[in-house]
Amino acid sequence: MGLLDGKVAIVTGAGRGLGEQHALLLASEGAQVVVNDLGGEWDGQGSDDRPAQQVVEKIEAAGGAAVANYDSCSNWKAAEGLVQQAIDTYGGLDIVVNNAGILRDKMSYNMDESDWDSVIDVHLKGHFAMTHFAGKYWRAKAKAGDEVYGRIINTSSESGLFGNAGQANYAAAKSGIVALTIVTARELAKIGVTANAIAPRARTRMTEQTFGEFGKQEEGKFDAFAAENVAPVIGWLASPAAQDVTGQVFIVWGAEVQVCKIWTLGGVVNAGDKAWTVDGLIEAQGELFKNHPSGLPPFLLESTS
Repeated sequence: MGLLDGKVAIVTGAGRGLGEQHALLLASEGAQVVVNDLGGEWDGQGSDDRPAQQVVEKIEAAGGAAVANYDSCSNWKAAEGLVQQAIDTYGGLDIVVNNAGILRDKMSYNMDESDWDSVIDVHLKGHFAMTHFAGKYWRAKAKAGDEVYGRIINTSSESGLFGNAGQANYAAAKSGIVALTIVTARELAKIGVTANAIAPRARTRMTEQTFGEFGKQEEGKFDAFAAENVAPVIGWLASPAAQDVTGQVFIVWGAEVQVCKIWTLGGVVNAGDKAWTVDGLIEAQGELFKNHPSGLPPFLLESTS
């Protein structure tokens, strides 16, 4: 018996890397999985049916149930069709893991419009399109009086949480995904659907250039950056045990899982019964930042190197 016996899951970007590991783990816990992957390169160019189909074959070889989908989840009609495919094939939908993404890293002053649009499209619109159609399905079930089991697990990034030079498009999308996660958790809580996000640190096609030497495996040691280390968190958040966990963001890597305090308030100054002046704020600056750093926040990938 698996934790997810009888459940139906969609995993986007599941043909390789993190998405593949998520799909394999969900299937090993008994979920029936729709394996979605356009099969493009890490920068979004091209398409290839083989990656998604190969993951389906791995799941079936292990005794699980899976079907492939080769569409782009950022296409509105394709996202609707992806949700409908799960319903038509397996009779419903319980879990959505939004994982698909691309990279087009450039400094903001060198980035062109297509670099911005393509990354925002795949990450942020792709997450929203899947959330929209899954939420619409679950809400209709709830209104019909049927019991709803709904889990949305999104993929953010430390770049979206803390900012990383050269990733204006990616960081903006990933930060937007955090906000989307919190909003979704609030909107769907009343029908029993949870929404959470992970910020994974793992070695994939997309991160090889970002990590460089930092993410390389040391022979004979625990591979902290292996993609399979992240998948158990997906299994937990998708499970009945996480029913009361929602609106949260988790940094996940190696043997470590850390829950984030998103956008907590820092220092405060108050001018009393009058509006602030520029000179007054200059004078209060030290008090405002007394227990709060006024410079850039640390980027965690750098702080652990």
